[in-house]
Amino acid sequence: MNPVVVMLHGRGAGPENILDLVPRLGRPQFHYVAPAAPNRTWYPHSFMAEIQKNEPFLSNALAEVRTAVEAAESSSGSRDRIVLLGFSQGACLATEFMIRNASRFGGLIAFSGGAIGPPGTGWNESGSFAGTPMFFGCSDVDAHVPEARVRESAAVCERMGATVTTKIYPGMGHLVNDDEIAHAQALLDEVLRS
Repeated sequence: MNPVVVMLHGRGAGPENILDLVPRLGRPQFHYVAPAAPNRTWYPHSFMAEIQKNEPFLSNALAEVRTAVEAAESSSGSRDRIVLLGFSQGACLATEFMIRNASRFGGLIAFSGGAIGPPGTGWNESGSFAGTPMFFGCSDVDAHVPEARVRESAAVCERMGATVTTKIYPGMGHLVNDDEIAHAQALLDEVLRS
C-alpha cells in the first residue's frame, strides 16, 4: 500500500495546479490526491479574517479534507503514511486541519500558509503530533501571508509535539522555490523510510 500525499490547491486555482508539483517532487512511490474546491476557492475571505466571515465555507472545506484523509487512511493503511501538502490558501487549510485533528501524521508541507484566524487567535493545542515532521516555507514579503503568522503557526505545531522546520525566504514571490521542494523531498523520504 502506497503512502499518500493529499494536495490542497490555492485560491483561484484547481487540482491541476497543485498536481504540477508532483514531477518536481519526484517521488513516484506516493499516491497523490488533490480535492477540488467549489468555484476554485476553499473559503471567500483572507485566512486572517474573523472565522465566522469564512463560514460555512471553511467548515465545508475542512470536511472535504477529512474525507480525503479518511480515504487516504483506507488506502495507505495508516495516518502516519499520509502527508498533507498545500500552497497558499491550501496550505492554510492543511495547517488548520492538522491543528484541529492533531495525531501522528506522515507530515505537513505548508508552502506560503499558516493557521486560520484573525490576529490574537488562540488555537486549541490539546492534541499531540507525536513527532510528525512539518515544513513551513514562505517569503518575508508575501502579500497574502504575513511572516509572523507562519512563525506563529510553526510554534503552535511545535508545542503540540511536531518536528518543525521553518524557512523564510527574503524577497521571494508568492511561489514554491527549489529549496522548498528539497525540504519537501526530505520529508517525503522520511515517510518512505518509516
